[in-house]
Amino acid sequence: MPEPCRGEARRLSLNVRCLLELCTTAAVFDAFNTQIALEGRTMLTAKWLHLCVDVQRMFAENTPWRVSWMPKALDGILEVASRFPERTVFTRFIPPPSSADAPGMWSTYYEKWPMMTRTRLEPALVDLVSDLQRLVPPARIFDKATYSPWTNGRLHSTLSQQGIGTIVLTGGETDVCVLAAALGAIDLGYKVILLKDAVCSTADHTHDAAVELLGGRFSVQVELMLVEQWLSSVQRS
Repeated sequence: MPEPCRGEARRLSLNVRCLLELCTTAAVFDAFNTQIALEGRTMLTAKWLHLCVDVQRMFAENTPWRVSWMPKALDGILEVASRFPERTVFTRFIPPPSSADAPGMWSTYYEKWPMMTRTRLEPALVDLVSDLQRLVPPARIFDKATYSPWTNGRLHSTLSQQGIGTIVLTGGETDVCVLAAALGAIDLGYKVILLKDAVCSTADHTHDAAVELLGGRFSVQVELMLVEQWLSSVQRS
């Protein structure tokens, strides 16, 4: 081979080797970055909190808002909360003193339910049911005046500071406050695990529809589990 051709061949060979090295390096970096992203996602969702929605005496006892099968859901709720009280936040739905004290359509709402305003309701009925109340502290209470616990931003701010990525959701009612809590958590970027045997409602068909909605339309962000199934997964992790 003439000398110029040999030189060109050496340069071509060197360029090919450099290109292969660059491709190999890029592949290594891609794999590394993918692993970091996956680990970051795992870290984000691995730190969880149990959010138990509105399991209060006014929903468990003989009031117009009584949820008749709350005691059935309470078994699973208590199983989770008693094992992990330090990771549990209980929300309480707090009615206004009167309908005149409520904003907008909430005023109209309480005109329908005047007996559930605080001026007429026995004060102790806004408390958690006794089996859950005894877990506070270390469990925490978060009071709210709306269906969603996320409205004023305080809960999200607290959980963000703690690095919480996953919300384990229980309580009532499935088709009202639990649904609002789940959708708000989804919007804020949390993974939601709904423990479907630890939520309850006054209406079976809308309870079933809410569970189906969350598990079907939001399947990327929501996972449906039974209490024992979830507890087993926590023990294995």
